[in-house]
Amino acid sequence: MGTTVDLDCVRKAYDSTVAVENLSFALNSGEVFGLLGPNGAGKTSTIRMMIGIVIPDSGAVRIFGNPISRAALRRVGYLPEERGLFRRMTVRDNLMLLGELAGLGASDALRRAREWTARLGLEEWISRRVEELSRGMQQKIQFAAALIHEPDLIVLDEPFSGLDPVNANSLKEILLELKREGRTIVLSTHRMDHAEKLCDAICLVDHGRVVVEGGLREIKSNYGKRFVQIEYQGPPGLLADSPLIDSRNDYGNYLEVGLKPGADSQELLREVSAAARLSRFELMEPSLEQIFIDRVGRRDA
Repeated sequence: MGTTVDLDCVRKAYDSTVAVENLSFALNSGEVFGLLGPNGAGKTSTIRMMIGIVIPDSGAVRIFGNPISRAALRRVGYLPEERGLFRRMTVRDNLMLLGELAGLGASDALRRAREWTARLGLEEWISRRVEELSRGMQQKIQFAAALIHEPDLIVLDEPFSGLDPVNANSLKEILLELKREGRTIVLSTHRMDHAEKLCDAICLVDHGRVVVEGGLREIKSNYGKRFVQIEYQGPPGLLADSPLIDSRNDYGNYLEVGLKPGADSQELLREVSAAARLSRFELMEPSLEQIFIDRVGRRDA
């Protein structure tokens, strides 16, 4: 498996604010790679360096094995977090324009515009101006614009923003299809549930630095089964002062807790049973959301 993108010790600052500091990772061809992190972590700056929108202050970016070039960028599809559509133009004209800018001829751009609007359930809107569409519809058109030229590298910044569960699931199915075709996908999202189901590998960044990076299965297995899901009936604040745990996510009568290194899960079970009526007590590997909270929360603390 080859490498599609390689970032080597890149750094980017805006005046006195450092957005990305000494960041390195590589994307393997044909994988879904999650670039994750809290707001202001440096994800969008990293993406913009990855596809040549901004130049790093130091370090190197290679795409398809070479430094960034105009020819290489013709093989990239980009969905920005902020929409880049022309609001007073029709859906058809937007897609045709963006397709032609990516190297398509006019007839191919029109054909693919029709194919994508039909696939996304928007064929009756193709002659309408973008400003007439709902937020979710505009997001689907932006998604189509990123894919209309059949790119080999697809970079998606918050692709599920503004979508209801049905449309989010539709986009997820398209991404899985693209992965089966061997395309490389970069997914930046706050939706940890989608990232966990779609990604082969992740890079979790915070304050412009790598916190966790690597294959998702390996990262989860390295944590071990030290997270416990608890459903109960009882008083609020269960385990708030327990010496056995070092992280606690409280949803009312449902808890997700992390055991301290060396803590005995059976001792925790006895502690919980003495204070509440249990309907579930399950020891398991952490979810990606738990890893996110655990690692980012620790750094913030």
